[in-house]
Amino acid sequence: MSSKWLWTIKIVALCAAGIAMVLAGKDFYEHRHFKEPVVLGPGVTEVKKLSTYFPPLKGTINDCNIYILDSGKPGGTIMVIGGTHPEEPGANLTAEVLVENAKVERGRLIVAIRANRSASTVTRPGDAYPRFYHIATDWGTKKFRMGDRWTNPLDSWPDPEVYIHYPSRQMLAYMDIRNLNRTWPGRPDGTITEQTCYAFIQLIKQEHVDVFIDLHEAELEYSVISTIVAHENARDIAAMVSMVLTGTEFKRPIGMEFSPKTLHGLSHREIGDFTDALSLLVEVPEPFLDRVRGITDEHLLLTGQDPFVMEAGKHGLLYEEIDERGWPIDVRVGRHCSTILKIAEVWSNMHLDKAVAIDNVPRYAEVIENELGHYFHNPAEVTPNRVAYE
Repeated sequence: MSSKWLWTIKIVALCAAGIAMVLAGKDFYEHRHFKEPVVLGPGVTEVKKLSTYFPPLKGTINDCNIYILDSGKPGGTIMVIGGTHPEEPGANLTAEVLVENAKVERGRLIVAIRANRSASTVTRPGDAYPRFYHIATDWGTKKFRMGDRWTNPLDSWPDPEVYIHYPSRQMLAYMDIRNLNRTWPGRPDGTITEQTCYAFIQLIKQEHVDVFIDLHEAELEYSVISTIVAHENARDIAAMVSMVLTGTEFKRPIGMEFSPKTLHGLSHREIGDFTDALSLLVEVPEPFLDRVRGITDEHLLLTGQDPFVMEAGKHGLLYEEIDERGWPIDVRVGRHCSTILKIAEVWSNMHLDKAVAIDNVPRYAEVIENELGHYFHNPAEVTPNRVAYE
């Protein structure tokens, strides 16, 4: 082959590679900068930034929205966060349902939809996650960003050889220095993930949060599933909520587990240890995360239907049941909604002087009957000052 042809092949290959890079870069840019509109519901009285409580976060990727729903009547304060792990969409979708619908009749509700915004701007390398997913609503289709478990490496790099948790000095997996649920209580001079946790701790203290609820989803191969994980300061509430929901609303039980005292960095441990808030973490099943799953696409993400995960269940490899109905997003969000409402109810019954009364939030059966999209509102039909962006 002549040198002329070799040069031609090299130039064509270089051009093809350049085009591929441009197309890929466009996709990455679109995903990282996509803004999700959130309609501020009737209960939202104020939208703050996380940097309000820790100014060094101002202008960073993790300066997330903090939604305040204040009844104006004396009572307690409950805080709910979604998006600790943005690959668990049932969490941030539930938080958004609260923001767009909840009315607080007594006390206050504070909500963060995407606690780790950075982790929502990237998907897991090598796992072929969809960049976006879509929910059908009464007015059209609403588009959401899919994310990862860890803070985007663009915002936190490099990882250490071993992650040493602060302040316990416990050694954890190196990548968990970017895991928002392994870096509590955080520190002001740490990585952006540690600073984010530190900012939330300041928020909890300054806003005098009484009950903190961290929403999650988990693979069916994981033993901590369909459960409420409770710090010992919240065990009575968790036990009562587990018993009542299992006996009344849910077709599948929701359990209750104690937060391990010697496993550090998790919200249900450190928030209970470092603040006055009662700390709870709620898990629902998400087959999308199972390692034995089939194609990792939007259909699996939203329906929770997968024959490979079902087969694993037949061989006793799972900690939760699954059949051909799967674990649809309506079921997962419905379980979270009812759990939050029941926690608020039980807390209020135990602390009448700090009661929190939340209304207009759908329960488990309602979300399934009406479908999740029914509870998202059209941003085009409200004034611009009643729309926030995630």
